[in-house]
Parts: sequence; structure tokens; C-alpha cells
Amino acid sequence: MPSQPTCRLANPTEQIAAQRAAIARFEAALWQDGFNENLLPSYQAAWRRLESLLVQHSAEHHSARHHFVIVIPVADSPTHLKTCLNSLLELCRAYSYGGFKNGCWEKVSVLLADDSGDADIIAKNRAIADEFTQLGVQVDYFGLEEQRALMRTLDDIDLSRIVGQHAPEAYHHKGQGMMRNIAYLQCAVLQARQPDVPKLFYTLDADQEFKINVATPEGPLNVAAINFFYHLDDIFTRTNAQILTGKVVGDPPVSPAVMAGNFLEDVIGFLHEMSTVAADQPYRQPDLMRSSADGNDAAYHDMADLFGFKQAAEPYRYHCPLPGTPSNAACFAVFARRLNSFFHGEHPTRVTWYQHEKAIDGQQNNLQLSVTPARTVYTGNTVFRPEALPWFIPFAPLRLRMSGPTMGRILKAELGEQFVSANVPMLHKRALEDTGQSEFRPGVLDEREQIDLCGEFERQFHGDVMLFSMQRLTAQGYPSQMPSIEEVERTFRDMQAEMREKYRLKQHALLQRLDVLNTLLNNEAHWWHRHTENAETAEAIQHFRRFIRNIDGNFGAASPCHARLDDPQRLDDWRQRQTVAIQTFPNDQRNWRIALSKLST
Repeated sequence: MPSQPTCRLANPTEQIAAQRAAIARFEAALWQDGFNENLLPSYQAAWRRLESLLVQHSAEHHSARHHFVIVIPVADSPTHLKTCLNSLLELCRAYSYGGFKNGCWEKVSVLLADDSGDADIIAKNRAIADEFTQLGVQVDYFGLEEQRALMRTLDDIDLSRIVGQHAPEAYHHKGQGMMRNIAYLQCAVLQARQPDVPKLFYTLDADQEFKINVATPEGPLNVAAINFFYHLDDIFTRTNAQILTGKVVGDPPVSPAVMAGNFLEDVIGFLHEMSTVAADQPYRQPDLMRSSADGNDAAYHDMADLFGFKQAAEPYRYHCPLPGTPSNAACFAVFARRLNSFFHGEHPTRVTWYQHEKAIDGQQNNLQLSVTPARTVYTGNTVFRPEALPWFIPFAPLRLRMSGPTMGRILKAELGEQFVSANVPMLHKRALEDTGQSEFRPGVLDEREQIDLCGEFERQFHGDVMLFSMQRLTAQGYPSQMPSIEEVERTFRDMQAEMREKYRLKQHALLQRLDVLNTLLNNEAHWWHRHTENAETAEAIQHFRRFIRNIDGNFGAASPCHARLDDPQRLDDWRQRQTVAIQTFPNDQRNWRIALSKLST
């Protein structure tokens, strides 16, 4: 095991350098052969020792380090929120970034932007904010009343195409884009209150954690193995980056609407494998170490080729979470219970794993070298300087999926290499473990046996249209150079047709595979039909059938979701709204800057 420095160094600079060298040795050992969980406490302790040295002996450097304002929008999700804040508290305790003073972590605070509509849940969120403030993480509650009060100060500025228009009695559930934009206005207020304090605003989602998932021979682990704040402070200190985005690991950050085909392949693969084995034989677990090493970021996406990734050639196998050596029948039942969590954004087979980038050339870590120009914003994992507040989430009132990638194309065109990504992913968990459902998910209606994805499906389709239209428009100089309205309309019309054909081809392939799944499940020769006296097996078959009904209902031949995409009136309405949004964006930018200026005085 690597050791802490033992020599007594009189020079604080030498002590700090020696401690950083010790951390580098710990990190190398921690990741030498996969992940060594036993070394994690010592690794974290080495970081705490470094923080102590920085606070005690490097006052000037310490005062120049960034204060992180964690911006968390939340809507009716107190369980997710508490888990998220618990992970933040664990991170602070593990690595002690900025030190602990006067009962709180000195350089970390939270802006909790509550978009909830239920009075009881609002009360819970307030209580959670108070609880974590008492535990040392200062949480500033920014609720509906506070939001309305802020917006009243800007009544003379037209921000309707940025934050929307909402009746006072219906100010909740505005959507992540509009809620974030309002929160960013509050960030401008916070900056104006303490203009001399170096800050970084760090926006995330309530269903994320300051952890990563790693594969081990014994199974997956979720661990606080990245010192997020130290590394992000270092990147923004050493570079001229304005906006940095990280990815997420765990559940995919996309809609079920664009994962159904791939997941269907995995379910078929699972049942095919089950049909060739005995119920009481041990389940053959997949090799997680190999799966995580493959590192296919877009393996879950039905149209990965649109983003420059190759489609996976083979189905992904399910990792059964039961301890010991579970039987095929036991894992059949467990997998069946998680099937319908897919419609809430979980992907039981194509989990995204953390990929550690090892240090090279004697560097403490390779995170600095992972910084590269970006093209996509992960809105749930983005850090930016106060100087980047002028970049709000565009077209938020349209409530489209893919708003982050669309924003990313604009930032890439306007900021160039000042818009970057780095290997600082956060753990993403869409569904609650006990229910298999998300606490709150707009566009997904779950009523007993039938799940309706049409709202989310339509927002996904037109989000794709917006994203790839934006890609063409920025190639022509947008937003600095405004194309004619005829050119914008033509771009959207062409992209609607192109994207509709892609969705249609995916639907055709899905229908063929759905027939295969039905045949596999209903083949009376397979063992699960001879085990129906077992309550778990009988229930599992019903879970599979419900999954098939929901896939067929949302994506099948008579899908009302696909019918929306063929409705000429709806297509015209979307095209008109998107064209107006594109044309008015420069004016929205001017109004936003006026608002920021007003809040800064």
C-alpha cells in the first residue's frame, strides 16, 4: 500500500508537493488492476490531508480557489433529492474540498430550485434543505414564491421565450429548461452579492449522485472515487474554459423512445438464453469487467450512428443482482420485475460504466488531459464561470428533448475551445429501487397496466429535428449570421421528413423483433410454462406480457405516438414554433443580457 509522507518538511510548499505525490501513488494503486475498493478510504484520507495543508499553509492560494454553487432543480422528487444531497455530503466529508469552518463546508453551497407542485412535497423539500444546512452543506431554498418575486423585478423585460409564461396559480412543473434559466438568473443575483468571491456554478439533476459506478469481479459498485471539486477547480484555474460538461454513468440520459429497439434485442437474447438452460441451473452472469472495458458510450441508443457511434453487434446480457449463485429461475423473475422500469428511463442491460483514465508521465492524474473541446451539453452535469451566465438554455418553452445537445451546437459555434468536456461523470439513477419508477417524469403517464409515452415520444422526435437542424444552421454561421426565414423553414421541413423516415425504419424493425419476442415467450415447450405453479415464475410471465403490450402500445403498428408524427397540422405547428424560436433567438439573447445587467446592479 502507498504510504503518506513520513519526513518532516519545514517548507509548507514541500509538504504540499509531497502530499500530492502521495495522492498520485494512491491513485495509481487504486486503479492498478480494475478498482481496489480497500484502498479508497486511504485515498480519500490523503486528499483530506492535502486540504488541511492548503488551508493552513497556503492562505493566498486557498482564498483564490473557487466556491462551488451547486444548482439543483427538482420537481416532486424528494427521495431523489435527499439521495443526491447525501452524496454531496459524503463527497465533502471524504475529500474536504475547501475545508470545514464555522459549522459548514466553506467553499460549497447549494441553490435548490424547487419546481414542485404538491404542497406536501414542497414542505418535504424545505425540510431536506434545512436538514442538510444543519449537517454543514448550506442549502438556499429557491421556491415558487422566491422565483415569482425575482421575475417580478424583470417584468419590464420580455423573457417569455426563455423562461416561459406561467399563470401565478400554475407556476410549477415548468420543465427543466425554463426552471434552469430562472435559477441562472438567481445565480446572477448571488454573483452580484459577492462579486469578489471566485465562483463556479455547477448544475445537475436531482436523480444524480456525486459517485461513479465501477465494475468488479464481484459485481457493480457505486463509489465516491472522484474528488470532483478539486479537479474542476484545477481545470478552471489552469485553462480559459468558460463552460465544462461531464457525462453521466449508470442509467442512460435519453428517452425510452430512442432505446426500445436495442432493449428489445437484449430481452430477446435473455429469453433465448433462458430457453436453452434448466430453471434450477446457476445463472451465467455476464463479464462486467469486459463490458465496462468496452466503453461504448451510445450502446443504448437506437440511432447511435447519428452521433458517430457504431451500433452494437450483439445483445447485451443482464447482470442479476441476487447474491451468491442464483438460479436461472430466480434471475428470470428478477429481470421480469425490472422490465417495465425501462419506460421510466432505466436500461437494465446497457448500463454506462465509468472509464478511468490512468495518469501518464508521472502526473498526479489524467483528468487535466481529459479536457477536450465539446459539442454536447449534459444539462445535468455542467460547470460554468459567472462570465458564462449569458448562455441560457435556448428554446426552453418548447420543452424539447435533446435541449443539451442543441445548446452544445450553439456553444461550439460561439465559444469554440472555451466549451469543453472532461472525464467527471456523475451517477444517474432514473428509477427508485423499491418501485422501479421515477418519482416524477413529464411526458410519461403510468396508469396501472398501461404506460403512455406519447408526450415524451413527440418531444423526442421534434428535439431530434431541432438538434440536427441546428447542426446544419450553425454550419452556415448561425447564430452570428441569421439565415432567411425561408431557409430556416426549409431546413426544418427537410429534417422532419428525414427524421420521420428514420423513425419509420426503426419502427418496422421493432415490429419484426416484437414478433420474435412474443414467439419466444409463448412457446409452451420452454421451462417457464412448466413452472407456473411457482408464483414468482407465473408473475414473471405477466411482467413480460405487460412489457410487450407497452412496447406495442407505444411503438407498434397502431401506435398513437407514431400517429402524432404523421399529423400534418401538428407537424406544421411544430415547424412554425421552431422557426420562430430560431429567428427570435438573437433578440432573446439581448433581452437576457439586459436582465443580467439589471440583476447585477
